[in-house]
Amino acid sequence: MTIQRMDNVLIVVDDLDAVIAFFVELGMELEGKGPVEGRWVERIIGIEDVRQDVAMLRTPDGHGRIELVKFHTPKAISAEPKHAPVNTLGIRRIMFAVDDIEDVVARLRAHGADLVGELEQYENVYRLCYVRGPEGIIVGLAEQLG
Repeated sequence: MTIQRMDNVLIVVDDLDAVIAFFVELGMELEGKGPVEGRWVERIIGIEDVRQDVAMLRTPDGHGRIELVKFHTPKAISAEPKHAPVNTLGIRRIMFAVDDIEDVVARLRAHGADLVGELEQYENVYRLCYVRGPEGIIVGLAEQLG
């Protein structure tokens, strides 16, 4: 076997607290938050003079994690428009299975989220949508039917 599991997905953000609140509202649990700096992290990521805050969130089942990072030094750079369309090259979204998609969308809207397109039904299997949250982060939501 080459890998054991997917451990986490990293998202670099500017407003760490707003993004944490968004993912906690979605149902993720904050495992921890704190500063990370030092030569060891500089060697790993290949950037000098790193000072950052890191937050780790996990899904309720404990199998999925998102690592959020706010760089203080050096400042983060933007490689694309903040609200890039879903066909932009690179990682575009993270998909979550939810119990009540309309309730989740309503709760995320309180954190500034908007639907990217529309809430749609795929046959008699799923109700699906994409939501754009803080920092332009797109999450997919899927409610299994039946």
